[in-house]
Amino acid sequence: MAVSSADLRPRILNRELSQLDFNGRVLEIAGDESMPLLDRVNFCAIFSHNMDEFFMVRVAGLMDQVAAGLTVRSPDGMTPQAALREIRERALRLATEQAKLWKRHLKPALASAGIVVAEIEDLDPDELEELERVFETEIFPVLTPLAVGPGQPFPYISGLSLSLGLFVRDDETGEERFARVKVPELLPRFLPIGSRGLYVPLERVIRHYLGWLFPAMEVIECTVFRVTRDADFAVSDEADDLLEAVELELRRRRFGEAVRVEVSGSCSTRMLKQLKAGLVVDDDQIYLVPGLLDLAELHEFFTLDRPDLKDEPWLPVVPGRFGTTGEEFFAELRKGPVLVHHPYDSFARTFESFVRTAATDPVTVAVKTTVYRTSEDSPNVPALIEAAEEGKQTVCLVELKARFDERRNIEWSRALESAGVHVVYGFPSLKIHAKGTLIVRREEDGLRRYAHIGTGNYNAVTARLYEDFSLFTGDEEITADLADLFNHLTGFGRPQAFRKLLVAPFTMRPALVEHIRRCTAAAEKGKDAQIRIKVNHLADEEIVNELYAAADAGVEVDIFARTTCTLCPRGSEGKEDIRVRTLLGRFFEHSRFFIFDADGESTYLLGSSDLMPRNLDHRIEILVPVEDVRSQRELSRTFDSIMEDTRWSWELRSDGHWERVRGKKGKAPQSLHQALMRRARARARRANTVSRSR
Repeated sequence: MAVSSADLRPRILNRELSQLDFNGRVLEIAGDESMPLLDRVNFCAIFSHNMDEFFMVRVAGLMDQVAAGLTVRSPDGMTPQAALREIRERALRLATEQAKLWKRHLKPALASAGIVVAEIEDLDPDELEELERVFETEIFPVLTPLAVGPGQPFPYISGLSLSLGLFVRDDETGEERFARVKVPELLPRFLPIGSRGLYVPLERVIRHYLGWLFPAMEVIECTVFRVTRDADFAVSDEADDLLEAVELELRRRRFGEAVRVEVSGSCSTRMLKQLKAGLVVDDDQIYLVPGLLDLAELHEFFTLDRPDLKDEPWLPVVPGRFGTTGEEFFAELRKGPVLVHHPYDSFARTFESFVRTAATDPVTVAVKTTVYRTSEDSPNVPALIEAAEEGKQTVCLVELKARFDERRNIEWSRALESAGVHVVYGFPSLKIHAKGTLIVRREEDGLRRYAHIGTGNYNAVTARLYEDFSLFTGDEEITADLADLFNHLTGFGRPQAFRKLLVAPFTMRPALVEHIRRCTAAAEKGKDAQIRIKVNHLADEEIVNELYAAADAGVEVDIFARTTCTLCPRGSEGKEDIRVRTLLGRFFEHSRFFIFDADGESTYLLGSSDLMPRNLDHRIEILVPVEDVRSQRELSRTFDSIMEDTRWSWELRSDGHWERVRGKKGKAPQSLHQALMRRARARARRANTVSRSR
């Protein structure tokens, strides 16, 4: 059947709804019975965590637009009001699906495995006695009942905290009051009781003992509720002291406007009216949730010592060229660049070794790096401190505006400054999202620079879970570019032309557009052309339209977009003109890389940037060319393996919906993560064989 031109016209999907689609896929994984039970429970928790951040940032932004009276449409044509209506409908549907998944599948499965999420009624007398003892000594002392009445205004409800909302009556006087009891956040959400593997939700325990908090009163109604507040903030471009400005905004964030109020589904109309008035919210901000609220706390079960209910732990391998330290380590980099793939390759024995070696290396004279999100046990900060104490020139670009990591980064910056490290906070209007480290050594033939440029944060915890690439190089032009970028960020002046690096917001956007157009021009001449893109987010209108034009010219376009993708493939004769895939599973796909093939000439780029306006225009981002043939082959092979996965993948169809990718009937599913783990083990075996032969 012929396809009309209207069916073939470029379409752009809504960014917020695309992100909700991603959260739906996370929930779908939680329902996959072929995955180990505690991994499924963890995905259920991740879904709740993702939805919290979605409301705190994306929904809050839309609500700000509505409050400001803005009627501007997003690139897909939706007004903020229309987007909010659709988001509410989908979010309620997802919340219902999650509640059913927990109640009907995950909770019974946990009970069968000896992990029982129990009610008070399930406890025997001995367990009740233990519960009362725990409540009296560990819980009751930290509870604070807050009643509303004359001289007692409605209490402030902090974001993401669980609360009990009560109507309490004095039978002698007939007086009734609303009261709130906050569920303590520093106690386990699921309280272990007895020896039968029982865990009682903390709010259930508090509700059972409300008589201790309201003696001689009658509790007429008790409901559980939770407030999500606007957590996004903007720092003025004119802020004189960025550290002080961010600290001020952090204090303001605590009192952000309520965006969503989740309420247990058994709530009365009277209670809803009280909550809406006290929290100053409208009907469409109330979300009635069947069952337990805040299932993000299910992560507590994932931390249990039950290896029988989890995937077998993955032990990263050590790449052959990283089996040395000290001078031999840098000698390897002088031979040529090294591409490392985390978490298959060890983060500790590659990047951590890189910075630790530099900190103690007697001929290293300078260490410069960036901090966006880091962990308590990351080596970056301690290595900088040690290098500074050794008298080396040390510079750290700390991004204070890394959302939800601002406070930690402030603490790191103060520790670095007190150790003598030069700390720079960048610019109020530009986030420093680039991941780069530069080491300068005084060698026999003079000063020589070495660089690490990666796709992931310098975070030792997420490096075990997030998939990322690292490029280590001594290339003189790349290291000179990185040195120039550091000087631009720490000094005062206009950045000069970069030799090889693509740097946002200066050269990255035009360079990427030019690479796409080069492929388009080749295809228009009848030459072979292919574009392969792996990102977390694709939501830039200009890039989307350039990719449509490339597909129209005959370029083979393959895209992996982990979370959001506003490009919608166009259907013709039952086939999409652009292939868009996504994938979830054991590891969190996080790397960004680009492969442009035009008439036999190929360009490979990797780095920190997604294809979004914020990355291309409002952040400091880096893409580095990968010119080593072996590294190019590894990137190409990895991308092809991603597109061949039939275990945890979805494909975006021309109707805007994601469809689960299934393998051929009777054939075992192909798992990307399993394939890459096997490949990493094989590399390690080959490296060990070569080492022994020497």
